[in-house]
Amino acid sequence: MDIRSKKLRELVVMGLQGGNRGHIGPSMSLVEILRVLFDNVLKFNSKKPKWEKRDRFILSKGHGCLALYSILIDKGFIKKKELNKFCKFESILGGHPEFNKINGVEASTGSLGHGLPIAVGMAIAARIKKSKHKVIVVTGDGEMNEGSNWEAAMTASKHKLSNLTLIIDYNKIQSYGYTKEVLDLEPLKKKLTSFGFACKEVDGHNVEKLKKIFKRLPFNSKKPSAIICHTIKGKGVIHAEGKPEWHHKSKLSKQDIEKMYESINQYS
Repeated sequence: MDIRSKKLRELVVMGLQGGNRGHIGPSMSLVEILRVLFDNVLKFNSKKPKWEKRDRFILSKGHGCLALYSILIDKGFIKKKELNKFCKFESILGGHPEFNKINGVEASTGSLGHGLPIAVGMAIAARIKKSKHKVIVVTGDGEMNEGSNWEAAMTASKHKLSNLTLIIDYNKIQSYGYTKEVLDLEPLKKKLTSFGFACKEVDGHNVEKLKKIFKRLPFNSKKPSAIICHTIKGKGVIHAEGKPEWHHKSKLSKQDIEKMYESINQYS
């Protein structure tokens, strides 16, 4: 893990410290995906967040919002000091991202299964307006249990939305259980392909591989794209990696926070 990924994870911990709670596992698995999207893929202007030609990004797994807040801070959409008030009554940064409250947030998410349908609507609107911007949405693997995603997938395929990309953060754990035990998604790539997506798989923590695969978008000029990112829940916090019980934590102690910072800094 390089310095940039560590610094972004430290911002996640800063938010956890500010709120004394938060979704640790789901945020940490997202860091490299969001980092590469905002560094290398998405067109945006943090000074003009409503710029018409911007690409649209939706974090459908809204509970992983601390990773999104961290990259939005990094890119100048919001102030770092806001993390100190995370989940406080007076804060703009809640436990799920809110549209029209936080610059850079395109949709209020957190109620799972909504992001992809919204993204499909945005992609169709872009097609109608003959706009060139991309629409990219990130879902969780457990979130793919929601039927609304598969309805949206059929619609995306029907309209040949090559301007739409679905990214699945496949960390193998949903909430407090293992995905394969709660409701197995496999064979996920074959399912997405059968629903009309051009689909690829990648290591969701390998920055160079992510850059290469995102550079190939769209995979097919007549199909929506899907990327299955294989990740580790809690990545970077060694004692939380792959542990369902670290999905969310409340009443974090000073020692909990210090241990997370220490783990990130020591990570190779």
